Amino acid sequence: MASTVTVMYRSPARQILRLAVPAFLALVAEPLFLLADSAIVGHLGTAQLAGLGVASAALLTAANVYVFLAYGTTSLVARRLGAGDQRAAVSAGLDGVWLSVALGAVTALATAIWARPLCALFGASADALDQAETYLRVSALGIPAMLVVLAATGVLRGFQDTRTPLVAAVLGFGANIVLNLVLVYGLDLGIAGSAWGTVIAQTGMALGLLTVVVRRARELHAALRPHPAGVLRAAAGGVPLLIRTLALRAALLLTTWVAAGLGDVPLAAHQVAMTVFGFLTFALDALAIAAQAMTGQALGAGDVSGTRAMTRLMLWWGLGAGVLLAVVVLALHQVLPLMFTSDESVRRALASALIVVALLQPLSGLVFVLDGVLIGAGDGVALAVAQVAVLAAYVPVLLTVRAHVSGGAGHTLTVLWWSFGAFMALRLVALGWRARSDAWLVTGAVR
Repeated sequence: MASTVTVMYRSPARQILRLAVPAFLALVAEPLFLLADSAIVGHLGTAQLAGLGVASAALLTAANVYVFLAYGTTSLVARRLGAGDQRAAVSAGLDGVWLSVALGAVTALATAIWARPLCALFGASADALDQAETYLRVSALGIPAMLVVLAATGVLRGFQDTRTPLVAAVLGFGANIVLNLVLVYGLDLGIAGSAWGTVIAQTGMALGLLTVVVRRARELHAALRPHPAGVLRAAAGGVPLLIRTLALRAALLLTTWVAAGLGDVPLAAHQVAMTVFGFLTFALDALAIAAQAMTGQALGAGDVSGTRAMTRLMLWWGLGAGVLLAVVVLALHQVLPLMFTSDESVRRALASALIVVALLQPLSGLVFVLDGVLIGAGDGVALAVAQVAVLAAYVPVLLTVRAHVSGGAGHTLTVLWWSFGAFMALRLVALGWRARSDAWLVTGAVR
């Protein structure tokens, strides 16, 4: 195993690309195929499409809060891999999978029981609410599979394998499109057919990834049964990352809430700007995923100097990727609005916001890499404290913007996005301060 670590540092650029490129493609696959689902359901009618939007928001929220299943598992597995104990690595990964099954079962039951009240929170019309309830109640059956996919993906990333999750994503989401066409139109099941297609595709993805993980476990003679202590350790390690994720989601939701208070035009433009920002994060998140796997493995091998060197290199990659994305968005900031709206006032406001979105990309690149490095190091408690502190500092800024900023839509939205830039800058300061210390550089198979 020492030779594996040596090879990793002998060609770090190749290692980054080998991990980041498949991760990026897998991240991009999901929204592209979800767009196809929306197109299929959209031809059923406005109520069905609106219902899909509401139910999808509730479903993704219910699943995405458990993203720590992927992040935390990657760190646990990578550390043990770096320490040279592959059996312990896959055992830790299986504990994460068992945790995902337990959390998925509870979340699925709660979502199915409270499907209508959850959808009603979005304030949709009665017709749309009926469609949303139908979709969410059926789709809840797929939540355990969604969480297993997260955990199994984390296991494979920890083993430096981002290609298998990419293959699973392409096959799974491709099958989802075919199933949607057959069930929605061929069998005339309406929006319920779309939900069943999603459940079947997600289950297939989960079974496929599990097969790969179980095969590796058997090759290493690791026990497949759950280890209560290991599952509890995975759960305890996930709590800080859950808090970090909730604080981050709260910041994004509060930003949208402020945009809503600025008027319909700023809100519409903000929604598109945030969509563009979200798409750009896929490229940067791919680097963060690479940073997670490489950091965990290096610290597991006890290579502190190598970890420092890799962090510096990854930061340069994050900065370079951010600059590249900034150039692209600046070049297209007058063109992109034409693709999303015919309202000239929204176009002008969006063009102004996209300039800020572009200028924030280098900053975002640094933030994402540092976040990935610290997650890979298993530094969850510090990440949770930092994110909550940043949120606390950001809330007064948002309240000030909502209460005092006025003027044209372009001006108000630009101010809001510069405020969001302050949020990203605060994250960079907090993460950078932590990364400059030695507290997160804990070596060995177990943090």
